[in-house]
Amino acid sequence: MPDTRGSGFLITGAALSGVAALLHLGCIAFGAPWYRFLGAGERMARMADAGHWYPATAATVIAGVLLAWSLYALSGAGVIGRLPLRRAALCAITGIYLLRGVGFVALMDRFPGNSLAFWLWSSAICLGIGVVHFLGLRQAWHRL
Repeated sequence: MPDTRGSGFLITGAALSGVAALLHLGCIAFGAPWYRFLGAGERMARMADAGHWYPATAATVIAGVLLAWSLYALSGAGVIGRLPLRRAALCAITGIYLLRGVGFVALMDRFPGNSLAFWLWSSAICLGIGVVHFLGLRQAWHRL
């Protein structure tokens, strides 16, 4: 049985990334209404309705990245085996979440179809997940 004492934040971070991955896969499974509800923008929803390849591909790639991040958090927590470059990867993942959480203003012009509600909610969520990962890194640093 692996020792996961003091790994609660990384386990929570893994769960949060896993839920985010599932939400992105939900967009593929349930189509345009999910893209709209999650704030991906009307253009993305219309492309999904039309059967265009791009929305599903984008959601799949994002879900894959989030799943990998979840696995790295589980590795850092000691729940699964040691993954390559675990410490560096967890630092990068944490940094990306935190930057996405606070730097959304710089991204808004690149994705004009996304609603302001999407930017505010998704940025707050990313910032929260980033903080959870940061706290998890602090807890587990000595064994990474």
